[in-house]
Amino acid sequence: MKNNIKVERAIHNLTQADLALKIGVSRQTINAMEKDKYVPSTVLALKIARLFKKPVEDIFFLEEED
Repeated sequence: MKNNIKVERAIHNLTQADLALKIGVSRQTINAMEKDKYVPSTVLALKIARLFKKPVEDIFFLEEED
């Protein structure tokens, strides 16, 4: 699964640490998601989408091989 977390963070002027604090995870978790090494739970994906005020599908998306 791919995502636009890094882009959304930049738009909202948030660091990885800022985002992590707002959604209750570690900075390392944000880093892993941005590098496509960690697929978030549904709850975590929804928290991120809600924070950025976007549908979850605008932030997370499947690629052909997924």
